[in-house]
Amino acid sequence: MFVMLAGILAVIGALAGAYYFAVRPVTLRVAVGPANSDDLKVVQALTQAFNQARGYVRLRPVQTDGAAASAKALEDGGADLAIIRGDLDVPKNAQAVATLRKNVAVLWVPPSAKGKGKKSGPKITKIPQLAGRRIGVVGRTPANVNLLKVILQQYGVDPAKVEIVQFPAGEAADAIRNQKADAYLAAGPVNSKITADAINASTRDGGTPTFLAIDSAEAIAQNHPMYEASEIPAGAFGGSPARPDDEIKTISFSHHIVARKGLSESTVAAFTRQLFAIRQQLMTEFPLAAKIETPDTDKDAVIPAHPGAAAFVDGEEKTFLDRYSDYIWWGLMALSAMGSAGAWFAGYLKKDERSNNSSLRERLLDLIAAARRSDSTEELDRMQAEADDILRDTLHCFDDGAIQEGALTAFSIVLEQFHRAVADRKTLLDNMPQNPQRAGAQFRAAGTL
Repeated sequence: MFVMLAGILAVIGALAGAYYFAVRPVTLRVAVGPANSDDLKVVQALTQAFNQARGYVRLRPVQTDGAAASAKALEDGGADLAIIRGDLDVPKNAQAVATLRKNVAVLWVPPSAKGKGKKSGPKITKIPQLAGRRIGVVGRTPANVNLLKVILQQYGVDPAKVEIVQFPAGEAADAIRNQKADAYLAAGPVNSKITADAINASTRDGGTPTFLAIDSAEAIAQNHPMYEASEIPAGAFGGSPARPDDEIKTISFSHHIVARKGLSESTVAAFTRQLFAIRQQLMTEFPLAAKIETPDTDKDAVIPAHPGAAAFVDGEEKTFLDRYSDYIWWGLMALSAMGSAGAWFAGYLKKDERSNNSSLRERLLDLIAAARRSDSTEELDRMQAEADDILRDTLHCFDDGAIQEGALTAFSIVLEQFHRAVADRKTLLDNMPQNPQRAGAQFRAAGTL
């Protein structure tokens, strides 16, 4: 019984422990950067919202120097999630969870300065005319330079024949006002304040910037799957007249939320579910959250979707019972097996006790026959004392579980027959005439002879 009880408690404890570990909050480290970037602001807002919602998943931002450093942190195991650029090298252990936002490439040429006695070259209206010119790139990340080189190569412009200079995002507007370059490239969301400020800084002497369309966007997307053909809508950057004054073709790339390949499917599914539930709450206070989209779940996606995120998107997310039904079933089977094994073991341990009790019952049957032949009340009293000892041992066996209630009932019938046989024999002996030998024995016992 103790073995069975211990086994049952062990299985129940294992199931309770499994349930606790399955539902306890999980904190995921998110690699994101650089400081003061839109990506970091979004992650900080999500972290606060997750904590307030007290959901299954919590976030802990790990600030990095940029998307490349975030990807490295994920690859090295320093983070569970990371915000990366789709046009950079994606870690082999990264799987997409969501698309945080899409960035578009914007190429423009400031209007020529007037009344300053400066000679300006031919007006730039097409990308091939950038050969031999100086191009400013907004932002310090090398990824923006690589993006410019991809565009130039598509139009047959050797990047080596172009002078490229980078400006920190905070210094871009001043550099543009000081005419540090002939043309500029910025990459960011269509509603990016950094891009809009840089374009507004290009407006001088009543002139407006000239936007360079990337008409070969589809060809670039074919050759470089991390890019997509896109458009910048008219008036996207405000101003009067509207900038741009017409829709412009360009290329875009995405910032992704990716997870480690080995991260639990149920954990990623829970994170994805919370992410899109929280997104609706943050849209009014944090408009950038509106840009969050579900990942591409196609098998040929550039970044394969994590199975947990794909299950949420496709409506195939598993419930607690779906995930752990096999474990529960096997636990019940183990409990049943342990119960059977415990019952067998307990029965084996009490085998000798049952055998002894059977012999006692046979002895009681023999006493019934002996009582019916007895010629002495003293002998009957000794039989009665032995029967009492047999009764005591039988009750102990019943208390220990060595015999069942049916065996105890059979024993009580035999005991009743023994008492009846003793009572009948004593009555008969009391009514019989005493023979000389019997009378002499009784007198000697009384001390009269």
